[in-house]
Amino acid sequence: MNQRDPIDIARTLLVIVVLIALTVGSLYVLSPFIPGLIWATTIVVATWPLMLAVQRRCGNRRWIATTFMLLCLLIVIVVPLYEAISTLALHGSEIMAAIKSLPSYALPPPPGWVESLPVIGARIGSEWQTLSDAGPGGLLAKVEPYVSIGARWLLGHAAVVGVFVIHMFITIIIAGILYTNGEKAAAFMTRFASRIAAQRGEGAIKLAALAVRAVALGIVVTAVTQSALGGIGLWVAGVPGAGILTAVMLMLCLAQIGPLLPLLGSVAWLFFHSSHLVAILLLIWSIMIAMLDNVLRPMLIKRGVNLSMLLILSGVLGGMFAFGIVGLFMGPVILAVTSTLLNAWINEKAVPPGIQGADDPAHVKGEI
Repeated sequence: MNQRDPIDIARTLLVIVVLIALTVGSLYVLSPFIPGLIWATTIVVATWPLMLAVQRRCGNRRWIATTFMLLCLLIVIVVPLYEAISTLALHGSEIMAAIKSLPSYALPPPPGWVESLPVIGARIGSEWQTLSDAGPGGLLAKVEPYVSIGARWLLGHAAVVGVFVIHMFITIIIAGILYTNGEKAAAFMTRFASRIAAQRGEGAIKLAALAVRAVALGIVVTAVTQSALGGIGLWVAGVPGAGILTAVMLMLCLAQIGPLLPLLGSVAWLFFHSSHLVAILLLIWSIMIAMLDNVLRPMLIKRGVNLSMLLILSGVLGGMFAFGIVGLFMGPVILAVTSTLLNAWINEKAVPPGIQGADDPAHVKGEI
């Protein structure tokens, strides 16, 4: 009978404490770079197939492909986001002043064509007339508290332009490093995950990459497309402050609220100023843009990873409220990996006790 080696509990606890202290200290030292690292990793993972395609067309010269991708990063992502955030921050006081003055506006009587709408025309006309009879602020007084809360949250996140510039600068540098040494970074993460969860760890890393690409394709591309088309419609219609409204639409689309609020407000403004034809055309354009969300986003997400839309949207909304804008990517990744590993563990068949020893390496070695 073999005697077990004595366990040095004090030594084991000391090793655990030292490892925890080193981990916490390392995270504290790297904390200024963590947002940039998360953004850079997300962007590089989402655009890695595109970078490889560019590299093949440049004679497999990685530095040319990296330079091209960084320029695209500046033009496509950094500049539009900076313009949107700086626009909201610059006009923050004007936006809040306009919102606070909303209850002083009076809702005019409904136009005659409203009641002629099929099915819902009579009800909309009746509600509209009731709010119009209530006098100044009949409708807007009800909406103003909710709009104020949403505007304060939006402007509070958009006002940190300086922090955003620093994070984007760090993001570009880290993205350049990851584009250059992406294979080594991926191999390191795969080995690390394999040490923790063997084959499941490697599968979790691949699933995380697919989830990031799915969100980048489905959420971000759809948001940029909707806000760009909406901004074009506002500019053509001659709505004042089209740039500010486009920035608001981009933020709302990223938050999965949609572009309809600024667009419908612009339609109402055009109606109040007797531009009925332009308002009707903008309303049709707005409905088409809103419907694009139901067509483009599921198609793009399914190209990245085969996950349920409920899981993706829950991760996007929950991640954004928990971690900010970067949570758009972190939330779906966390939920996707957790759901997949949990399902794999639940569906795994238990090995009968009598057969368990057959696969034991020590048992096989004894037979040999």
